[in-house]
Amino acid sequence: MMTEPTRIPPRDDRGTQSAPWRRPRVVLWTAAGAATLGFLVALEIVARGYGFSGPITEQSREVIFAPESGPLLYGGLALTMVVLTWRQRLIALGIAAGVDVAFFLVRWALDADMNFGNGALWVVLGVAVLGVTRRTGQERLLLLKGTGLGLLLVAGHKTGDTWLLITSKTRATVLDAYVAAADHALADPSWLVGRFLNATAPVSTGILHVVYGQLPLAAALVGLYQLRRVAVERRFPAHHLVRTFLVIGLFGPAIYMIFPVVGPVFAYGTDGGAWATANLWPDVLPPVTDPQPIPFDGITPRNCMPSLHTAWAVTLFIHSRDGSRAMRWAGTFWLVGTLTATLGFGYHYGADLLAGVVFALTIETAMRCSAHGWDRAGVRVVALGTAVFAAQLASYRWLPTEMAARPWLYGPLLLLVTGAVVYAYVRTARTARAAREREPKPGVPGQRPAPAEPAEPAKAVGTTGAAPTGTDDSQDPDATDAEPELV
Repeated sequence: MMTEPTRIPPRDDRGTQSAPWRRPRVVLWTAAGAATLGFLVALEIVARGYGFSGPITEQSREVIFAPESGPLLYGGLALTMVVLTWRQRLIALGIAAGVDVAFFLVRWALDADMNFGNGALWVVLGVAVLGVTRRTGQERLLLLKGTGLGLLLVAGHKTGDTWLLITSKTRATVLDAYVAAADHALADPSWLVGRFLNATAPVSTGILHVVYGQLPLAAALVGLYQLRRVAVERRFPAHHLVRTFLVIGLFGPAIYMIFPVVGPVFAYGTDGGAWATANLWPDVLPPVTDPQPIPFDGITPRNCMPSLHTAWAVTLFIHSRDGSRAMRWAGTFWLVGTLTATLGFGYHYGADLLAGVVFALTIETAMRCSAHGWDRAGVRVVALGTAVFAAQLASYRWLPTEMAARPWLYGPLLLLVTGAVVYAYVRTARTARAAREREPKPGVPGQRPAPAEPAEPAKAVGTTGAAPTGTDDSQDPDATDAEPELV
């Protein structure tokens, strides 16, 4: 009796079987890319309405004109190059440097604005062109993902700048009086740390200015460490620092529009100029009165609530835990230094920092679950973080005088609810990591194991034996039909 031949699934251009479950993930990321593009276009339109360029225009002009930040563009190139071999990286750097030298000579001859970084942007775009025109299948996807990661780093920075300009143009008043009153429940940490830095300047201020200003560089180093094996494994890790950094920068400024705050050095210090309520920071505590919105200028960004520097520093600290001892110490140093700088320089209130911690842990949990799968613990942490964050903003806005009048109650309560989110995150993250470590390791570095073979494979007609489904004699024995993880 003849048996029906086993059907061999169609193979793609790499000789591996095409997985039917690959299409939904590709559709998902295509939709995410379209949504991101739509958001950038909308932001561009709004920015144009207020008389300045948006992120798309600003990034496009840097193809030819002098860039705003050369190091930022080379940071984007570094992220893109994680998908390249070492030989290709050297070639890419050589081309970028050559293009920058050519632009330098032309600008010098024309007496134009001088800066570097165009070459890095050209190479990033060139990698995308190479992926579309000269690569297929998973290699094309890998190059395009590397390009997208590099461009998103630059676009995220320019999107943040546009958001800040929009906050200063659309929010004529700020809520600093409310946050300053609520901060009395926390013993006014910005005033305390500000006095400490004044007493220990210039040593402390010099160090902290470097820590505060170079937070993106520290994050880039940790991100590159996490992505160091992409070129070998030919896939991105399921979750890494850059993903959370970008999402924090995307959603954080939207909160600025809801809760506009400029910070104590502007609202109560000399940096606020004629718009400051008084020159009180950091020597004199602001009086606790019935708070009212404060009219402010149309230039200063309303970028305090929540503290995104705190959120980014917390994320950097979390992701540095997987590195070497030196990296773990560096992550701790950057977290402590950033928190001290944000308070001591008068850029934030203590209430901003607590909101930033909760915001960061909520986003980080959501990004980790989106990469590794949602479970009840992850959902609970995201729900808890969202609820606590909303309660913090509501209490700062509608209960500031009560909080200032009863610091013995509201101060510990604020610390307690923030600590509850921290504890829930740590417990859930440890459990999730232990579960992933118990999973079987893939047979091929960086790839999921191939599906298990059937117990009794069917035999094709006219053969004495059958090879496992989806393989043949000419195929590389190390081939697998696993799909690399998406970013």
